[in-house]
Amino acid sequence: MWSVIILAAVLLAAGGIAYAGVFFYRLAIKRTPKEFLANTPDLATPPPPVSEDSWGEGAKWLAQQPLKKVEITADDGLRLQGYYLASGQGTRKTVILAHGYSGKGKDMGAIAKLYSEQLGYNILLPDARGHGESEGHYIGFGWPERKDYLKWIRHVIAVSGEEVQVVLHGVSMGAATVLMTSGEPLPPQVKAIVADCGYTSVTAQLSYQLRRMYHLPGFPFIQSASLVTKLRAGYFFGEASALKQVGKAKVPILFIHGDADTFVPYAMMEELYEACSSPKDKLTVQGAGHGLAYQTDKTAYTGKVSEFLARYVR
Repeated sequence: MWSVIILAAVLLAAGGIAYAGVFFYRLAIKRTPKEFLANTPDLATPPPPVSEDSWGEGAKWLAQQPLKKVEITADDGLRLQGYYLASGQGTRKTVILAHGYSGKGKDMGAIAKLYSEQLGYNILLPDARGHGESEGHYIGFGWPERKDYLKWIRHVIAVSGEEVQVVLHGVSMGAATVLMTSGEPLPPQVKAIVADCGYTSVTAQLSYQLRRMYHLPGFPFIQSASLVTKLRAGYFFGEASALKQVGKAKVPILFIHGDADTFVPYAMMEELYEACSSPKDKLTVQGAGHGLAYQTDKTAYTGKVSEFLARYVR
């Protein structure tokens, strides 16, 4: 009798955990509208401390630019879309930007404007797989995207020539993407990486959000969702570690984070900085929430990025 009860309880628990894995996959990984983000207090945007909203300003600026649509094919056959903006100055410097979770390449207008008008770079704005106009039924949180960015880098070299100098700059999930890319063998044309409010790993970030948003422990729900993700999207959460990748990096990396960020904890920047094996620097923006470092202090952000890149890009 007791063995039947215990077996039934085990099966019930296993079924509940399996269901939770599918639920969280559909919530966070599957390509669907992410309405839950609208109710996330960590992402509440305070009134900008500058005269204009930097991101809105960037969107207006980008809408006026002569963007050229470009396309590549990922290793797994997905068609990935992006937008290219030439500087008009005949420069050999190109920045490849990486947007955040549930966003699109054109969301990076403010940073694109910085690189175009103040730093004189050509701009490439890819839509990550599962986002924007790119194909894909899931979000990779930077891990499969790292291989996509290797292809974007090769595309830039093929189009611009061997003398091109490439910088990667990402925000939030985009920062994790470029950090995960940093641990791969990179062509010598990649001169530097800028990572703005990136997380240490998918497991750490999702576990943190599971506790904050649902008051649930990471184990066993993260493991269950990871298994579902492996079956449906081809990767385990445990593979996707920016922390491990920066430990293999050779390219210089600038880490940026707001100390008021509670969506991707500020402490994660310090972990990443300490783990990084390549030349590195960091900028802490006082009072900046998630993804708001540039908007909060344009002067410090622009100055640090300019100074850092000047060390490594001719």
